Amino acid sequence: MTHFEWLAVVMFAGFFVFIMSGYPVGYSFAATAILFGGIGYAVGAFNLNLLKLMPSRWFGTMSDFTLLAIPFFIFMGAVFERSGLAEELLETTGKLMSGVRGGLAMGVVIVGTLLAATTGVVAATIIMMGMLALPTMLKYGYDKQLATGVITASGTLAQMLPPSLVLVVLSDQIGVSVGDLFLGSVIPGLIIAGLYLGYVFVITRLKPHLAPDLPEEIRNIPRKEVLKEAARVLVPPTILVFTVLGSIFFGLASPTEAGSIGAVGALFLAWSNKRLKMKLIIDSAMVTARITALVITILFSSSLFSLVFDGLGGQRLITEFLVDLPGGYWGFIIVANIAIFLLGVFLEFIEISFIAMPLFVPAAQALGIDMVWLAVVFAINLQTAFISPPVGFSLFYLQSVAPKEVPTAEIHKGALPFMALQMVALIIVLVFPETVTWLIQLAAKPTP
Repeated sequence: MTHFEWLAVVMFAGFFVFIMSGYPVGYSFAATAILFGGIGYAVGAFNLNLLKLMPSRWFGTMSDFTLLAIPFFIFMGAVFERSGLAEELLETTGKLMSGVRGGLAMGVVIVGTLLAATTGVVAATIIMMGMLALPTMLKYGYDKQLATGVITASGTLAQMLPPSLVLVVLSDQIGVSVGDLFLGSVIPGLIIAGLYLGYVFVITRLKPHLAPDLPEEIRNIPRKEVLKEAARVLVPPTILVFTVLGSIFFGLASPTEAGSIGAVGALFLAWSNKRLKMKLIIDSAMVTARITALVITILFSSSLFSLVFDGLGGQRLITEFLVDLPGGYWGFIIVANIAIFLLGVFLEFIEISFIAMPLFVPAAQALGIDMVWLAVVFAINLQTAFISPPVGFSLFYLQSVAPKEVPTAEIHKGALPFMALQMVALIIVLVFPETVTWLIQLAAKPTP
């Protein structure tokens, strides 16, 4: 370490002091940058002329057409959740799977996957399923750990499956196409959902007491009625998902244009179910405005932090350290994933994207790593961290709505098998990069 690079290290540590003290992340970025920029200038380690770059960086952010997809997808998810369509989806899927042992838990996985592809917001999905599905599973004798584990894990799929807000932010920070990232995450996301379904299927047969058969009056609902209801409830959202994602995958629309289609489509579904009211639109718009403002505030502040950190030599120091790690390529992958996981246990994904990605991207590019594949690996890692005891965010979301008879310890224990399944999925993607790249290559092939 030479000259004043030590100041960059202290700056990074100081940022975490602000974060852990409960100071808002955006303001922590800005405060740390101003403080250490001033110290750096005083000791001759920071050139104030670098600050002239900030207006062009901020203007570049505001003119980034891709980031416009964020409010559209948030609005789409908010309308879907607040209109009651998501609740109806969960109830209908539960009836559809009622004749299968463990069917309620499998239904939660299926609904979690569908909601992930429509809302993209973890907290809303987990809280909704916790309020609706958890009491039902407990009522019919489901094991508490199985019930809570399947809800936290399935709800967190919104981190992974497009149109995930995580993927949109990662695409901006890593510098890859949102469309490629959406395509690359589909197979890994479905692998995770498939592992969940397989686990529920196997464990409920090895240990039938974990998921008793439902009462006969539930299992004997006429299949014709159930299928008719399923067609009404399941088909329209599925068509909306395929329309939004398909328009991106086939190059018919940009992610931003597809997001606008999704927002209008969600309003149309609410209208067709006679649930479109002005209050719904206003509430959804307010949620969208709050989350979008949070993302942009953090993005602006992190840009200032990054400029000062780089000006003090921190970026060069981190890049050299990561590139020179023992093991080269795999050494970087292991260290980066451990760091992302540890950050993911304590911080939200937006914060991690703005903190860690600017540090890892230059080293990854220097090592010739496929950036879309790396982004998907990080997304899986973040999803694992989100359900990790004792402080995974998904666990807190479920705790906030869980009945009193479900202790916190049961929620934490219930997440452990699903953490293991996610690690299996992570290993599969690490060993077989084709799980990420195949769809991208397929979409890139010219049609004859």
